[in-house]
Amino acid sequence: MTALGVAAGRAIESRRSDGLVDDPYAEAFVVAATPRVRLPSGPNFEAAWTMQSTYIGVRSRFFDLFCAAAAAAGITQVVILAAGLDTRALRLDWPAGSVVYEVDQAGVFEFKNGVLAGCRAGRSAHRVVVPADLREDWPTALLAAGFDPARPSAWLAEGLLPYLPAQAEADLFDRVHQLSVPGSRMAVEHLGPSRAGTAERSQPLSEVLGVDIADLMYLDEREDPGDRLRRYGWDVARVQASEFAQANGRFLNDDGGGLPTRTVLIEATLGSS
Repeated sequence: MTALGVAAGRAIESRRSDGLVDDPYAEAFVVAATPRVRLPSGPNFEAAWTMQSTYIGVRSRFFDLFCAAAAAAGITQVVILAAGLDTRALRLDWPAGSVVYEVDQAGVFEFKNGVLAGCRAGRSAHRVVVPADLREDWPTALLAAGFDPARPSAWLAEGLLPYLPAQAEADLFDRVHQLSVPGSRMAVEHLGPSRAGTAERSQPLSEVLGVDIADLMYLDEREDPGDRLRRYGWDVARVQASEFAQANGRFLNDDGGGLPTRTVLIEATLGSS
């Protein structure tokens, strides 16, 4: 349901004449899903989605630009952690020879691949699905799927960290670092320094999706992802989601349950030392 909520946000954003993302597949996921996540059909329902879809557009734009920068730097293998209903392998302009590995649970791919088959989706990059639980030994599955740890890679952790226990998050960053060589890059969405109030702020979105979002999250405190990556030797840059939104002609506030004003978007590059 959370993946469908994100897809619905991308679908709404894609309808805008000034949309920050153009995802031709997002609405197909929403239409095919059971139970359904309805797209806006009236002013009251649309109001509940406004901040959610705006934030999803902003976030998607950040990660899209990250992918474009990684590709321009010569990185041709990309790993999307908890890929959900992400369609970047299909909708972005990838250089020849690019491979996008999508890591998520098998049930997600069963639904996703069925919808994409019905869309007759093309391929911009070679898309490789890796059924695995990120709380378990996913690196073995990734390596078996063809990932080459001797080549620079780009990693995306979008809409993921709040749904992992603290130890699983720590293990995730450890494993990404172990699988990365100098020149590798990582983009991370981080809810911010404090998770207090998350349950209250997520209530509007929970009502729209019919799922208690806060109940799916692990709200224990853990090390800041940027600080963790710096300890490993990565060069880190960070921007508040609200600032990135403003730079792209959008405004975020705390309405809609997305916690956007506290969210930090992080980019990191592994140096040679």
